[in-house]
Amino acid sequence: MLAFQSDLNYSATAFRHAKAMRYQSATTESQPGHFRQWRTILLIFALAACFGSAACRASSGQSSELVFNDLEGTPRRPLEIGNKAATVLIFYWHDCPVCNSYAPEINRIFLSHTNFAFYIIQVDPDLTAAAARKHAREYQLRPPVLLDPQHRLVNIAKATVTPEAIVLGKDAKELYRGRIDDLYPALGKKRSSATQHDLRDALDAITTGQPVKNRQTQAIGCLISTPSTSN
Repeated sequence: MLAFQSDLNYSATAFRHAKAMRYQSATTESQPGHFRQWRTILLIFALAACFGSAACRASSGQSSELVFNDLEGTPRRPLEIGNKAATVLIFYWHDCPVCNSYAPEINRIFLSHTNFAFYIIQVDPDLTAAAARKHAREYQLRPPVLLDPQHRLVNIAKATVTPEAIVLGKDAKELYRGRIDDLYPALGKKRSSATQHDLRDALDAITTGQPVKNRQTQAIGCLISTPSTSN
């Protein structure tokens, strides 16, 4: 979940102080005005602590409770790692040649790193579920495919290009962001084979409890356009 335990404890403590002051109000109404002023200050402090904390942001349901149905109709929570080491979001545009050229490698990484939760996030706002299923069959995509027409996941993860891999750990902590590998050194330029396997290296480091050496790399591919307000 996106709420950090420290924020929860901080907010809970603030509210306990505010609650105590509220119950004391019956006996302090006859006290000098500065007692009531302190009570008001503590209440304001409690509200500020909540609204500034991840606990309140999580309770709003903006991101921590996002549920998407995959192409088979199975509910998925892509921001929750469950019993996995982390969740891997691969942002994908179905007719982007760079994305489609990575389909075999995405499948290989998915099959070799079963301790991670993988999701392919289709970002085209106009892509229908039927078309996405046809595309997934054509490219034999193995990870669950989620449609994100409103770009909720795009905005939360701040994805800007496809394909882009973003690895999130506990409390949605970002562990890696960027390219799958260096097969494309620049747009329109492709190597015969990749020389650096950034996503694999990041997942291997996470698996062994080691820090990820290159936590951010530049993804090369198709820019993510903003969906129209009519969608």
